[in-house]
Amino acid sequence: MENQIEKIQQLSKSTQELKAQISKVIVGQEKVIDEVLTALFANGHVLIEGVPGLAKTLMISSLAQSLSLSFSRIQFTPDLMPSDITGSDILVSDPKTGAKSFDYLKGPVFANIILADEINRTPPKTQAALLQAMQENAITSGNKTWELDRPFIVMATQNPIEQEGTYPLPEAQLDRFMFYLNIDYPSYEEELMIVENTTGAELPKIRPCLNAAEIIAMQEVVRELPVSEHVLKYAVNLVRSSRPNSPDASSEIKRWVSWGAGPRASQYLILGAKAVAALDGRLSPSEKDVRRVAPIVLKHRILVSFAAEAEGIDSLVIINNLIKEKS
Repeated sequence: MENQIEKIQQLSKSTQELKAQISKVIVGQEKVIDEVLTALFANGHVLIEGVPGLAKTLMISSLAQSLSLSFSRIQFTPDLMPSDITGSDILVSDPKTGAKSFDYLKGPVFANIILADEINRTPPKTQAALLQAMQENAITSGNKTWELDRPFIVMATQNPIEQEGTYPLPEAQLDRFMFYLNIDYPSYEEELMIVENTTGAELPKIRPCLNAAEIIAMQEVVRELPVSEHVLKYAVNLVRSSRPNSPDASSEIKRWVSWGAGPRASQYLILGAKAVAALDGRLSPSEKDVRRVAPIVLKHRILVSFAAEAEGIDSLVIINNLIKEKS
């Protein structure tokens, strides 16, 4: 038990160090930074949505700089091909013998942290190139499979789907993201500070403070946290109540929801709650921790009906109602 307490304390301390480094270049956005770090230590992928210019890309690249990990930035564009992400076989010639053979040229997905910038700017065929990597930590090309180094986390950004020139992500792709985060405009005071900090002669430098082995160890600490049965049941019941064909579904859910959240949502609720508890220095998650991560876990997993859209009801309204019912 003492060893576990020491590990949790170290995790909490490392989180504060990471925040200190990121805050050198990111003003405000404390809530989003907390959620990104929660996903990092829960070993989950993150999708961040916001209009251009809100430092989505800068936040992720700053996090990568604060970690001693390999980092790749993939700029998604309409003409991007799957092989531009995963890599492809190329024909090479031996300079001595002249013999020709195929070698696999690894793509930018072979890194620890992947910044999938503006992921909804590319068609679904190219978006799907990340599916195997995000689920199985591997890439298959032809008849060969390559394992990806751990930790492997995709942090994607996207512009709101209402903007022109975007492709909504397929449901299978969305479900692989642990959290769906929104970045809003900064406050007046924060925007003043942003302009002051970014228009001077010197830009702050970020110092790496964690390596791959340390991050993997901390991810294992999060998974090792015990969960009481009532918290486990609370998370599962919350997810099952979002399904319109479930016996537990309310009349509102049956009217407003076309498809509810799947079992992966229950898994991520518990993992997210564990990570929140660990970052707070606690040894076990509570129902409150489940409620804290529920909106960002369930938002992209609940598909609202036409009736809900007509009434101006979105998935967050439904989630908040579910939380009130189950509290």
